[in-house]
Amino acid sequence: MSHDSPPQKTARHVAVVMDGNGRWASARGLERLKGHARGVDRVREIVKVAPNYGIEYLTIFAFSTENWKRSAREVLGLMALFRRFIRKESDTMMRDDVRVRFVGDRVRLDKKLSALMEGLEERTRHNRTLNLTVALNYGGRDEITRAVRRMAKAVKSGMLEPDSITEDTLNDYLDTADLPDPDLIIRTSGEHRTSNFLTWQAAYAEYVFTQTAWPDFYEAELVEALEQYRNRDRRFGASEAV
Repeated sequence: MSHDSPPQKTARHVAVVMDGNGRWASARGLERLKGHARGVDRVREIVKVAPNYGIEYLTIFAFSTENWKRSAREVLGLMALFRRFIRKESDTMMRDDVRVRFVGDRVRLDKKLSALMEGLEERTRHNRTLNLTVALNYGGRDEITRAVRRMAKAVKSGMLEPDSITEDTLNDYLDTADLPDPDLIIRTSGEHRTSNFLTWQAAYAEYVFTQTAWPDFYEAELVEALEQYRNRDRRFGASEAV
């Protein structure tokens, strides 16, 4: 498939579980953080080329609520990597007209990192070519729990009637309230799990699982995933493809 034109049936919103950084590094006798640093290079490339294939929304799973279980060295290294990425890529995001959002619970994050995240969101808020969402300290169940907690407070205060609550109501309380649901979710490195990623939003998403580790996920791998998506029939519960 040529890289010059998007697939005939475009995945407007692509989400990625960027798995395999640590294993990629370990297999080469490198520290796990070297793999994460290499993974940042892949983020940079995929963000740059995504609009060429009709992708308007790109969501990446950077750090889960479960990742705090990793060694303190790795967690601290990842947080430093996130801070460095935001500082280095801010001008590039502006130049390439990329809007950046972060989803997840920020309470546990370092204040400097949180400030950098807010600054990048504010700086890029009017950009339109690509909407990049970074899931940081994110878990699908945690997101739903936080949304339900906010809804309960609204009910308690009289601002929300219990009988008026619908799926759309809950959606409005999620971190992703202003984003469309993902069309395609890609998971790298050979794992076949959803890993608590976009639990609510992915109800009708197509999944592509690839053996390729994230540090080796180049443009060609994205094109292959989009080609698989193009050949799927999305019925959304109906008998005819939509």
